[in-house]
Amino acid sequence: MEVAVSAALTVVGLVMLCFGGSWLVNGASVFARRFGISEFVIGLTVVAVGTSIPELAASVAAAISGHGSLILGNIVGSNIANIGMVIGVSAILVPVVIQKSVLKKQLPIMLGVSVLLITISIDGEISPYDGLLLLGGLGVFGVYTFKDVMKQRKENQETVDKDKHHISKKSILLMVIGVGLLFYGATLTVDNAIILAKEFGLSEKIIGLTVIAIGTSLPELVTSIIAIKRKQVGIGIGTIIGSNIYNILMIMGIGAVLGGVIITSDVYVDYAIMIIFSISLLIALKTGIISRAMGVCLTIGYAAYLVVTFFK
Repeated sequence: MEVAVSAALTVVGLVMLCFGGSWLVNGASVFARRFGISEFVIGLTVVAVGTSIPELAASVAAAISGHGSLILGNIVGSNIANIGMVIGVSAILVPVVIQKSVLKKQLPIMLGVSVLLITISIDGEISPYDGLLLLGGLGVFGVYTFKDVMKQRKENQETVDKDKHHISKKSILLMVIGVGLLFYGATLTVDNAIILAKEFGLSEKIIGLTVIAIGTSLPELVTSIIAIKRKQVGIGIGTIIGSNIYNILMIMGIGAVLGGVIITSDVYVDYAIMIIFSISLLIALKTGIISRAMGVCLTIGYAAYLVVTFFK
């Protein structure tokens, strides 16, 4: 009976994710146009933070209850899923054409914070002090992004809608409702998916790397697919890159400050996979397109990673 209820609630959570993703994209798109900010930057900031809330909630809960391995598994697994599953599936549905200039700054930042995570793991622990370092990096990234937003607004001042205050209230309301639905939808999905996973005898680490990681990446998946299908590619790609950055700097930072995370040697395999998937986006930086073929490769690669993770 419990399994049937959990399965039903998981479906309800997925439906909430779909509605939440649609409203968040609608609100973000209007907000970007009215304030003269690129859709990529809106995806990188507002939408990325909004879709990262499930990861934050799951990691804070894990930190408070002393399950540090869930935090690390959730973050690394989510970053892998964001590229392998989210970008892979999105590109299969619609080849993603992007401006090379969009990735020149933010992609190296994403790779840089990934390397930072690996570096602070070498001593076998991500301590509260390491957490403060990550949160400091979040502050620097926030200032950098804010300056970029102000620069864009200044350059596009003439095209900003004069009725922006009225329009922005509606767009902000849509984004708030969208984030709320994403949060509660992801919570329902993840909580009940964990119950189902435990029924099948999965370990805590595997649950973190797969079930929770996939569950908390569903907002990015839904939001990105909706954005890309509507030809709002900037929001879709910006959401993924921004989410991966916030997962490490914000979520791992907060999780480490709350309790620290012990690192085991086998996690370096997952680190390597995360870096390989991230580097694969350099192909898009060179060609300006994430083709269906690349989407298939990413998706197959992610599926193979899941299979190996379950059976290793």
